[in-house]
Amino acid sequence: MSKKIFIAAAVIFAALLGYAATRPDSFRVERTASIKAAPQQIFPHINDFHRWSNWSPWENLDPDMKRNYGGPNPGVGSSYAWAGNNKVGAGRMEIIAAEAPRRIMIKLDVARPIGGHNTAEFTLTGKGEFTEVTWAMSGASPYAAKLMGLFVSMDHLVGKDFETGLANLKTVVEK
Repeated sequence: MSKKIFIAAAVIFAALLGYAATRPDSFRVERTASIKAAPQQIFPHINDFHRWSNWSPWENLDPDMKRNYGGPNPGVGSSYAWAGNNKVGAGRMEIIAAEAPRRIMIKLDVARPIGGHNTAEFTLTGKGEFTEVTWAMSGASPYAAKLMGLFVSMDHLVGKDFETGLANLKTVVEK
C-alpha cells in the first residue's frame, strides 16, 4: 500500500514539475489609476526618487530602512538603493528612460527577499482634466519562478502594492 502511495505522489510531483515547465517565460503585472491632474504635474513625482517617500507603498514598512540615492537627479541615470527588514528587502532601481511627461522606465534589481531583475514602467496618458497612470512591471520567469507561480503569482505578490502606490500618488498629487 505504501509503495502505491509513494508512486502516486511521485507521479503527481513529476506532473507539477512538467506543468511548471510549460508556463510562460515572462510575466507582466499592471495597474492603472485615474488622477485629476495633468501629466506634467504627476511626472516629477515619479521621475525623482527623492519624492517616492511621499507615495511608494514600501516606504513606511520599515522605519529603519537605509536609502542611498545616486546619479543625476531627477531623470535618466538617477538611482535609488534600499536595504531594510523582510517586508521591504533590499535592491536598487535606476531610471533608464524618461520621456517627459508621458513615460518613465526603471531597471529594477531586487536582491531580497526574492531576487529578480525586472523592468518597471510608468505611462501617463492625459484624458481631459484627468491622467491615466499605469504602473507595470515585467521580467523573465526562470524555471524556479514558474514553479513558485503554480502557488502564488507575481500579480498576487505585487499587484496590491501597485494599487496602494497609485492611490497614494493620487492623494499626493490631488492635494
